[in-house]
Amino acid sequence: MKVTRHPFDPGPAVWNRLLPPALRRPTLESAQTADVVVIGGGFAGLSAALRLRQLDTKLKIVVLEARQIAEGPAGRNSGFMIDLPHHLASKDYAGSMDSDREQTALNREAIAFAADAAAEFAMSEEAFTISGKINAAATAKGMAHNIDYARHLTDLGEQHEMLDSDAMYAICGSRYYRSGLFTPGTAMIQPALYIRNLAAGIEAKDVQIFENSAVTEMTKTGNDWLLKTDKGSVTTHKVVLATNGHVESFGFFKRRLIHIYLYGSMTRPLTGSESKALGGQKLWGFTPADPMGTSVRKISGTGGERILVRNRFTWAPDRTVSERNLGGMARVHERAFAKRFPQLEHVNMDFCWGGLLCLSWNTVPAFGELEHGLYSACCQNGLGTTMGT
Repeated sequence: MKVTRHPFDPGPAVWNRLLPPALRRPTLESAQTADVVVIGGGFAGLSAALRLRQLDTKLKIVVLEARQIAEGPAGRNSGFMIDLPHHLASKDYAGSMDSDREQTALNREAIAFAADAAAEFAMSEEAFTISGKINAAATAKGMAHNIDYARHLTDLGEQHEMLDSDAMYAICGSRYYRSGLFTPGTAMIQPALYIRNLAAGIEAKDVQIFENSAVTEMTKTGNDWLLKTDKGSVTTHKVVLATNGHVESFGFFKRRLIHIYLYGSMTRPLTGSESKALGGQKLWGFTPADPMGTSVRKISGTGGERILVRNRFTWAPDRTVSERNLGGMARVHERAFAKRFPQLEHVNMDFCWGGLLCLSWNTVPAFGELEHGLYSACCQNGLGTTMGT
């Protein structure tokens, strides 16, 4: 089967841009063999490669990444690895009790797996730390969502804390928010730094990673699969498609997936006087109480103290979008930032970018064996860092 499209995202992979330049990995330029090939070097793909290595130290494992590591969605998300239910189609993120308990258990297994990897590969707290997050409410509607969600969390037996406007101000330095709902289990990550460290860690375990090696054709040959790239090929017994919504380009799940671009912006580094004028805590992360609202996060570390604003989306059935969209999105983010932080009126945005998100019509992931020896770990329904892992 021919691969019909290759990944595209507008603007920079900002989290990767904050880091020192990465060492370039080789492009596949020869004919090789492997026991397992993982297509995609993001959260799902690298986690799959690590887990396969844990299960069998003798497997020959190859990862094929269409771009550079951390240039795709891993460098473009908000950096929340969320443990609790987070259904984007719900008014308050909640689903049924049984499904939410099951999803929470899976999410926590993923976060524990990531925490173990962070410890094994000596990642910094900037790359990965479990610090919790806050559902932030700025309107009566958002407050009602939080109250409903808190009630659901109580029924689930999950720890949470309601925060009033003064508590929110003490955290973020903004009077914009009327309340918040804190839950302790979310990991906050610098996603590109985490992914870079994960890639380096599995390479040390003799997993081969080829960058700029997009698969152009995939053919069943007897009991094996032949994967072709522009300059090379791999014959393998098993394939793991870890390409999220790009799985449709391989011919699977057509007309069953919803593709959208989400957009974010990040400020330039705050000066010392600006940080003092802002006040609040050094690090925090807010998801919106209204699922279609604005995520905001303050970071500190490589690249300085900055604030990230993420909102707005566009439907993209063809998995592409014009770079011109970024100008309008940046202005929306600038207005959202100004409403929240008027004391930072001279702080401008340094970056604006977009990244693909994939939902299924029934909110179920596209997971499992598609054909003999061909497995899908795709369609993460908006929680790529956790569900991909």
